[in-house]
Amino acid sequence: MADQCMGGQFMTGPVSWKDTFVPEDFTREHRAIAKTVLEFVVGELLSRGDEIEHVNNELSRELMRKAGDMGLLAADVPEEYDGMALDKISSLIISDILGQGAGSFTVTELNHTGIGTLPLAFFGTDDQKKRYLSGLSTGILIGAFGLTEPDAGSDARNARTTAVLSDDGKYYILNGTKAFITNAGFADLIFTFAKVNGAAFTAFIVEFGSEGLSVDAEEVKMGMKGTSTRSVIFSNVRVPVENVLGEVGKGHIVALNALNMGRFKVGAVCIGNARGTFFEAVKYATQRVQFNRPICEFGLITEKIAEMACRIFAGESMMYRTAH
Repeated sequence: MADQCMGGQFMTGPVSWKDTFVPEDFTREHRAIAKTVLEFVVGELLSRGDEIEHVNNELSRELMRKAGDMGLLAADVPEEYDGMALDKISSLIISDILGQGAGSFTVTELNHTGIGTLPLAFFGTDDQKKRYLSGLSTGILIGAFGLTEPDAGSDARNARTTAVLSDDGKYYILNGTKAFITNAGFADLIFTFAKVNGAAFTAFIVEFGSEGLSVDAEEVKMGMKGTSTRSVIFSNVRVPVENVLGEVGKGHIVALNALNMGRFKVGAVCIGNARGTFFEAVKYATQRVQFNRPICEFGLITEKIAEMACRIFAGESMMYRTAH
């Protein structure tokens, strides 16, 4: 057996302390990245908290461009396409700290850098990457991901969007509807999926502004209200054959790999959300006074705070161990 546990085995088998990795093991570079992200959250986001929690696509694009200028959108992009090619720990640090205090903007950024960029970074041709990846990594272009349909969510194979090759062989003609698409209100590109000739599930790069492509009204949501979430409608949209992403009939490979990495980053955002909530809970418990004592001095509240801290520490440890 190899000395180092593989995959998630560290959660079920014996683990040596030599194999663990926690934030205390961050390098100087990791800490510098964390400081940069925190400065962005404090300087650009917290001061506009209420504004960020209402849909404002112009503001979202402005903030994404600022994040791009600081390199926060380029962690997972190769250097030759204006990316930073950072390690996975650094990628999670960005998502973690944004989750801690960026509110709805976290979802905008996460969808862009995850499923709104990684399909191209993983599976794009060199020509496709040269055309689009630099723009995505700098925030000049905004990405979206269109897989879900009104009748196809987790069961993506039930997708009804179709793609038919044009008579001259230069275009695929897309027809169908995608639902609940984050960033759709101001995105420039959408990585979407359709069945060629009704059968071969295939990924495509589609530019917003293409003739026949339209978006529905903004969805009204219970949470993360400041994100743009719309349906995207394809009505005889002509997509150049050069914009097939990956291979015809292999769209599931593109989708699943992008989604897996996206979930990896979502985990970091959730830990950041939990940590930010913990800080607010402790702050409140020290300020709220009952019976002439701050409630943090009562055993029940102390137990709740301790339980929160333990669970966050466990989640954080699993997250950064996985990244390592």
